[in-house]
Amino acid sequence: MKNKMKWLPVLLCLVLFAGMAIGSGSSSSSDGDKQISSVTTSSDSESKETDAGGTEAGAAEQAQEEKKEEASAVTIEEQVLYDDNDIKITATGIEDSWAGTKLTLLIENNSAKGITVQARNANVNGYMVETMMSADVAAGKKANDGLTFQTSGLKECGIEQIATMEFLFHIFDSESWDEIVDTDVIKIDTSVAEGYVQNYDDSGEVLVDTNGVKIVGKGLSDKNSFFGPGVILYIENNSDQDITVQVRDVSVNGFMVDSSMSEDVVAGKKAISAVTFFSSSLEENGITDITDVELFFHIFDLKSWETVFDSDVITIKF
Repeated sequence: MKNKMKWLPVLLCLVLFAGMAIGSGSSSSSDGDKQISSVTTSSDSESKETDAGGTEAGAAEQAQEEKKEEASAVTIEEQVLYDDNDIKITATGIEDSWAGTKLTLLIENNSAKGITVQARNANVNGYMVETMMSADVAAGKKANDGLTFQTSGLKECGIEQIATMEFLFHIFDSESWDEIVDTDVIKIDTSVAEGYVQNYDDSGEVLVDTNGVKIVGKGLSDKNSFFGPGVILYIENNSDQDITVQVRDVSVNGFMVDSSMSEDVVAGKKAISAVTFFSSSLEENGITDITDVELFFHIFDLKSWETVFDSDVITIKF
């Protein structure tokens, strides 16, 4: 019994040493986990460095693209467009606006009466285009305003950049509406004018080709306008006079219908236009599909309204 009691402390010591050994092994295993975790963290760090490098590269590419856009941006030189009748109009720049591309203008009215300044016969790259401008300037005052070339019109003509613009100013008394002056035609070349080539798509069915006037039918419009569907037209005025092109006696599928079409085309210019049929008129006649259109074109002088010629009656099949 005494011998057993003598061995009891020894056994207790052995158990204690074994526990310490096991604890030491567990601690070593924990340190090993931390090292693996540390390696994983190092890998994440390298990934972050790569992402940062990619972000920097992306930023550099974006900066280069912005520089290219700035280099290719259309600009004009500041220039006086009109200076007479105590009225001075200066083109100060060109910029994008909510409705299109805007030619910015400084209008100085040094006369004794209020004036309104508008634009007429505007064209871009040889195409007639829709514009927006009506600036009122009181006597002795100045105004920052502009002539806006509408985006929709530019797209219809396939104009990607404005190389040249032409127009004239129509200036009149704001109160009496008496005309003060219609200026000479003003032409502005932009920074991309030199070497720029505008494409003119005259493909389609030739409907008129006489007296220097060419009209080409380009089919029905893909999108209906507010009033209704229409026939797309390409018009060239190769004559020496400014003209207006309209249509008369329009019928669809044999039924007379209400329509709309009036396009001003100055000498040497082109236009994209459309004969629009009123939806209400088509509905009244039970027309759901357009199979044929019959009409004739009435062409007259833009200023005098004197008839230039009337075309033969034309039938367009679809």
